[in-house]
Amino acid sequence: MAAIAQVEPLTSARALRGPFDYALPDDLRASVHVGSLLLVPFGHQELLGVVVGLAERSDIDQQRLRSPRSAVAADMPADLVELAGWIAREYCSTRARALQLVLPAGAGNGGQALVRLVAELTDAGAVALEAGERLTPLQRSLLERLAQAGATRASILDADHASLRRLEARGLLTLSAKPVRRAPQHVSVGSTRGAPMELTPDQATAAIHEGIAAGRHEEILLFGVTGSGKTEVYLRAAASALERDRGAIVLVPEIGLTPQTVSRFVERFGDTVAVLHSKLSAGERHDEWLRLRRGEARICVGPRSAVFAPIERLGLVVVDEEHDSSYKHEGDPRYDARHVAAFRAARAGAVLLAGSATPRPESYATLRRLRLPARADGGLLPSVEIVDMLEARGPLHERTAQALGELRRAGGKGIVLLNRRGWSNFLSCRHCGKVWGCPECDVALVLHQAERTIACHHCGHRERVPELCDACGSSTVARHGLGTERLEHELTRALGGEDFPLFRLDADVATLKGRAASVLRRFDQADAGVLIGTQMVAKGHDFAGIALGVVLDADATLRFPDFRAEERTFALIAQLAGRTGRGGEGRVLVQTQAPDARAIVHAARHDSDGFLAGELERRRALGYPPFGELIRIVCSAEREGHALRAAQALRDRLSIAGAQILGPAPLFRLRGRDRAQLLIKSTDRAAAVAAVGAAVGKPLGRDIAVSVDVDPQ
Repeated sequence: MAAIAQVEPLTSARALRGPFDYALPDDLRASVHVGSLLLVPFGHQELLGVVVGLAERSDIDQQRLRSPRSAVAADMPADLVELAGWIAREYCSTRARALQLVLPAGAGNGGQALVRLVAELTDAGAVALEAGERLTPLQRSLLERLAQAGATRASILDADHASLRRLEARGLLTLSAKPVRRAPQHVSVGSTRGAPMELTPDQATAAIHEGIAAGRHEEILLFGVTGSGKTEVYLRAAASALERDRGAIVLVPEIGLTPQTVSRFVERFGDTVAVLHSKLSAGERHDEWLRLRRGEARICVGPRSAVFAPIERLGLVVVDEEHDSSYKHEGDPRYDARHVAAFRAARAGAVLLAGSATPRPESYATLRRLRLPARADGGLLPSVEIVDMLEARGPLHERTAQALGELRRAGGKGIVLLNRRGWSNFLSCRHCGKVWGCPECDVALVLHQAERTIACHHCGHRERVPELCDACGSSTVARHGLGTERLEHELTRALGGEDFPLFRLDADVATLKGRAASVLRRFDQADAGVLIGTQMVAKGHDFAGIALGVVLDADATLRFPDFRAEERTFALIAQLAGRTGRGGEGRVLVQTQAPDARAIVHAARHDSDGFLAGELERRRALGYPPFGELIRIVCSAEREGHALRAAQALRDRLSIAGAQILGPAPLFRLRGRDRAQLLIKSTDRAAAVAAVGAAVGKPLGRDIAVSVDVDPQ
């Protein structure tokens, strides 16, 4: 039994690097192991810490070592402790911050099991009822309820506990506190298939059982057109893992937007499936995490954080819709769940199965491809028409308005995508030109008409819609641009009615728990209507009978100063087209001011291979991923100019052979902080990550915050 615990206190301070040695008291030595959680004294406070190592002795005088205050009744597997260490190194963060990603749900913060008082009728109690023994009406009622419950026992929550205790004292019943599982509620949306369906020849070819059976690590891209049955391949692969007593992690882009995947896995595998995501209550997350830790559940489905599920003997890791940018975490450490999934699969000897109809160029170039070239139902992909908006008046082209009118008359269903929420992009004064901006960020405020507010989509600042310009007093306040809220209003006036409802799905709607699933379920159950929304409406939904798809302002993403702009534009159009024409004929209209743009033309042709070939050629010439590595460093400070000076100081520290260091360059102010950035381009990922990690580990000033983003999105 080790005498020393090497503990990483869970502090966010970047300058404090553990682990720190603590002397284990005799009563903890037998129970503490790598992954144990301890409450430890640290300076003048007590912190939760994770044991990352054990030792017989310390380099520090044993007499000077402090001891843990107590052990926390939770722990994590040693492989997750190792994973946290790798994440800290790979993403230039601290091990303490990385460990907080993999902690058990509710650890150190009241994560406790829910217990319920359970009463069971004894033989003496049954005799008392039969013999008419003297009982109060309440006591007799309680015993009768228990007798009716029979072998199922009874949980008596609404009973008077004093009466229960008196009956227990007479030997008429027994009382015990038993844990109760707080099970998440799964909402089924769209078509689900509980029983295994017959695999098409293409799907049968794609079934990847050999690697799972052999415990051999493989990385496979399941490259299948929308509707080709990728989910059925995932289900068969998961079944193969379970048959060999191995577990599976199934990652989906956003749990609120992909309820069908969750439903299909639960219907196929029942309680052996656990779901982890941020929309669950703390108690639900606690209980689902424990079921996985104990092996009661062997499949975990969830968004990016589910990649940390405590599954032993991992045999399969699925990354569905692997192209989706939501797999990148925005907090520190800024991990990419796709990269973490590959690391876990490699360590466990598991199969990594990444699926998409529009894969990233990085995946297309580096992973072994299995193709599903046709839709599972034998249907054809929808026809896609590019609509030139250069001569159009208003937000809808005449062709688009005509198609929506025909859809309404036919009583059909359609989806309209506009990747911009709110009512208008910004407000301005026609007299003096003032634009209403956020006081904390250098961005314009977006109008939200229903709330009568203008809001910042970065920091959340909100204020009332102005009636007069506070700069010149003019009442000529103009509204510019179109968002999903205004689009819903305009289409409701033109098309809506009791027999043709309109549904909106965007970040404003999906904020409340269960709201996104409710909108999708109502749209699925409607006989006719239109679903309006941002990119959420193009993500992984499987609705039958969608006759029309419309993409508005399709070239908007092409205007972003981002080397991934064309990739995102292609994926957005292709994914929306993929929701259309399942189980029948479909048609897609793509409105754009750039009808000849490469991404839009290839998407209209359903030509993923052609687009990806050109994209890879362009990236090779420019040294972008997968032919080079990018690391972005952002410095921020409250005082103007300090961030730029800090970024310059970091640049002076960096020395990476063969790398380009671009910047420092100023960024727009965000949440009240001045910002500046550096961008490193390198062909040697390990060397660049190590150099950046060492540079940011040294202090830059009291008011300077540093953020490192490896593989920035």
